[in-house]
Amino acid sequence: MSITKEAELIGMKRVSEAVAYTLKEMRNYARPGMTTKQLDDHGAKILADMGARSAPYVTYGFPGYTCISVNNEFCHGIPSDRRILREGDLVNIDVSAELDGFWSDNGGSFVLGEDVNRHQQLVDASKEILRKAIDNIRGGVRIADIGYLMETEARKRGYKVIRNLTGHGVGRSLHEEPSEIANYRDRLNLTRFKKNSVVAIETFISTASTYAETLRDGWTMVGNKGGFMAQHEHTIVVTDGLPMILTEMNGIWN
Repeated sequence: MSITKEAELIGMKRVSEAVAYTLKEMRNYARPGMTTKQLDDHGAKILADMGARSAPYVTYGFPGYTCISVNNEFCHGIPSDRRILREGDLVNIDVSAELDGFWSDNGGSFVLGEDVNRHQQLVDASKEILRKAIDNIRGGVRIADIGYLMETEARKRGYKVIRNLTGHGVGRSLHEEPSEIANYRDRLNLTRFKKNSVVAIETFISTASTYAETLRDGWTMVGNKGGFMAQHEHTIVVTDGLPMILTEMNGIWN
């Protein structure tokens, strides 16, 4: 969407704070020995208490209120009573929701407890790349140029990017134009970021794979060549200067 009046900005701030707070609290709540279903239930209660509705549940009938992916699961992991979190797991939580007709999206990967499996370097790379990408977004900048920056930064660190997962426009629905904000230079994409537009910027930084494939459950995605992936996401408003980060409360850069 494009912000055209103060009421729209207020609406986007409210829903963005709801998803950002939920993500932060879920990350703080996560413990080894807990199931991903317990973690999802915690997030669902926070969203409900804030008057927000889970976007994947409402929009797609997703079997959970948040997406929780663990280790080799890249994204869209289904919360489960059978999936028990363990020390050193690479966990990704993606929280998106609707509140009063406005939609926002954010997510983040983190290492649970002690980094016994050595995932922290990947997580840090994803955070750093997201920050650099957002710092370079302005009205008029080509989307493909930001994708090039993200892939270049990933390669510098010895990583790859997932080419079939992208950021997207958001605001009046979960996915809007621009429909694809890729992590690589898509030479066919001549679209530029527009001032006052609302977009969800996401990293998809991988150790081995370049494409994500859907498992038989119809939701969970893993890498075509295995390995691990870290994702971080903010919903922002594009300006003439540094973007306004609506989901900054999630603390993924802390």
